[in-house]
Parts: sequence; structure tokens; C-alpha cells
Amino acid sequence: MRNAVMLGTGATLGGLELLDGAPALAVATPTIASCATWGARDPSSALTLLSNNPNKILIHHTDTPNQSDTSQAAAYALARSIQNYHMDTNGWSDTGQHFTISRGGYVMEGRHYSLSKLTAGSGMVQGAHCPGQNTQAIGIEHEGTYMTVTPPAALYNESVEMCAYICTKYGIAPTEIYGHRDFYATDCPGDAFYPMLPQLRLDVAAKLAAWTLTVDNTSSGFRASANWGTSTYSTQRYGTDYRYANPTPASDAAYFSATLPSAGSYKLEVWYAANSGYNATTPHVVFASTGNQTVTVNQTANGGKWNSLGTFSFNAGAQDLVAVSRWTSGTGYVIADALRITKV
Repeated sequence: MRNAVMLGTGATLGGLELLDGAPALAVATPTIASCATWGARDPSSALTLLSNNPNKILIHHTDTPNQSDTSQAAAYALARSIQNYHMDTNGWSDTGQHFTISRGGYVMEGRHYSLSKLTAGSGMVQGAHCPGQNTQAIGIEHEGTYMTVTPPAALYNESVEMCAYICTKYGIAPTEIYGHRDFYATDCPGDAFYPMLPQLRLDVAAKLAAWTLTVDNTSSGFRASANWGTSTYSTQRYGTDYRYANPTPASDAAYFSATLPSAGSYKLEVWYAANSGYNATTPHVVFASTGNQTVTVNQTANGGKWNSLGTFSFNAGAQDLVAVSRWTSGTGYVIADALRITKV
């Protein structure tokens, strides 16, 4: 069984005092206009949906005039113009790139299904923005021509936000942000924009350094067998309810999982409802990249707040992070409610 958990797996850190967690910033979810929102045509033929996640981001410029109209209406008109050119002149089935950012900082879905795949953080639609990279790279077009001038602040800042969001959803490291010319003989994304990519990577990395995610027991990142009940008994719960189970010497843990944006150190905090009748020695097994480690949590006290399990090393990508084990010598229910992950 994957990550089967029993008491004593890895190094035991029982007896640690659990401390209040400090709030952290999260990578913001950009406002992205869907194809339907900006008035896209339907694709002329079926698009290829891929099960693999992208492993990099490619930066492009649209090679269009650096217009002064930075309105939303102008941005949507640009998206329609690009699609028409790609379909009617290039003969492609749809817009080639996955996303477009206007000079006013408006973000738009390019090729159909790009937004739904990104939101899910799973799979991608095959693009048509760079030969040899269309099945593994997310292409972002930046409105304008940047051979001798640099992008305006509104465009650049939104590119940082968008790249950070893509990195977060797909577990892509910011070092995997490239220019179109890195993989194809072209001047794209422009002689003035291309030298800015090292700073773009640094700015995206700074955003990811503040990355945080909360996984509640009702979210897709949580799983537990039917042996775990659901309760709203305690007002100390996080969200609408929490999960509980009787202790038993069996590998029947409740798992918290997430997609981490990059390899590194992450602070883990748990939220649980406490009660004098709950378990005083609940094992929380942490699946760190350096090996499993078990933190014993006293769930009779300190409930209704974030409590630190510690800081641990993890690899990038989708993975199980913590399992709340039922295999304990203590009595009383073991509780699984919510996990907060913060990159440090």
C-alpha cells in the first residue's frame, strides 16, 4: 500500500511543544478571461488534450504595435485578432499560445482548454507556439514588440503573477521559464525583453517563496477510508466539519496531499478540534524527502488554531505530505481536520 502508515515509522518527534502558526501570503490567482469571455471562435478541428503536465513556461511577444490603448476592450480585440491570424493565415485549428497578456495587464486564455487544465493543475492542451515544445511547455504571449523597448510595468507585473500561478499549479520551478528563442530560431521575445528573463525568474521565485496552501478534510487533497467518520460536534473545527476514527493497530491513515511548486523547505501546521476525550498521542507521519518522520500530537489540548508540526524538506510536484495515523497506544478518537503548508 502506498505510504502505508504505522506508529514508529521514521524518526519519532513526539513530545515537541506545538506552537501557534503565523499567517503567510499565498500566490494570488490571476483574473483570466476565458475564450468565451473575450469572444473566441470555436476551434476548426479537435484539439489534442494531453495527460502529462507541462515542465516549463515559454515567454513570447506578439510582435504587434505597442499601442497606447490599454483597456480591457483593446485586450479582448487583440485576442480575437491573434486567433483570426493563427486560424485564417497560419491554418491552425485555434490560437497557438496558451495565454496572452495585454499591455494593460489583462490576462486571457489563448487556446481552448488551457484555462480549465491550468485550474485543475492536471494535464494540458497541445499548443502551437514553439516546434518541439508544444507538448511540454505553456506558451504566454505578451502584447507588443520588444526589440528596442521593454514591456510596460502593467504587463511585466502581471507576467510575474501569471508565471508564479502556473508554477504553483503545475509544480514548475521558476528556473524553467525560458524565451521562445531558447528553443527556436527567432528573435522572440525581443532583444530588450529577453535579457529581462533572469529577473523574471527571480521575481517569480520571490512570489513562490511566500507560497502557502491549506488542505481541508473536504478538499480534493484529502483522502480517508470509510472507517473515518465526519463530525460537526466541536466548534473548534476548521471549516464545516472534521474527520475522526477510533485508534487501532492498522494501516488506515487519513492523508493530506498537495502539489508543491518547487523543491525546498516547507512549514507544516495542523488544525484540529481538541477535546479531553480525544487522543493524546496521535501520530502525524510526515513524508519528507529525507525520509518519513513522525510527530506525536496531543489532541486533548490546543485545538481550534494552527499548530506547527515543524519544517521539512520536500521535492516539487504532487505528493502525500502528512498522514494522520490510527496506530497509537493512546485512547480516544484521532482527529484529521486541516493542514497548512507554507514554503519557507
